[in-house]
Amino acid sequence: MKKDEKELLDEELRLLINANEILKYSYDKCSGIGIKQSYTFEELDYFEALTSRFSRASDILIQKIFRLIDIIELESQGTIIDRINRAEKRGMVRSAHDMKRIRRIRNEIAHEYVQENVQEIFEDVMQLAPILLDDIKSTLDYANKLK
Repeated sequence: MKKDEKELLDEELRLLINANEILKYSYDKCSGIGIKQSYTFEELDYFEALTSRFSRASDILIQKIFRLIDIIELESQGTIIDRINRAEKRGMVRSAHDMKRIRRIRNEIAHEYVQENVQEIFEDVMQLAPILLDDIKSTLDYANKLK
């Protein structure tokens, strides 16, 4: 691995570690609140922070780390789905199917304007956040072996 690739990987891994920690914090906070029909404004703030942090962590993982590992391992860039499938083959993610669901939810979060759909997004994020957190850990383990 070239020195600049190693430095870039170290930098991106630090971003992922930070995103992982804050995602875990938000997930734990929202787990204590639970899924309900209505939320206080404070609870909505916690859930909106969770969805934002979920989105950011998944972006760093898929768009930065998976792409960079492909470059380091001399794989063609391909599509996001190609990156996710290769991550599953490498053992960085348990299920490409789940990671594709995470990506779809991330896209919904980025484009959600209808208040009625917010409840569904909260439920999906609460279900998928533990999977994302586990996959981040597996990816960190894999990436550290590359260094």
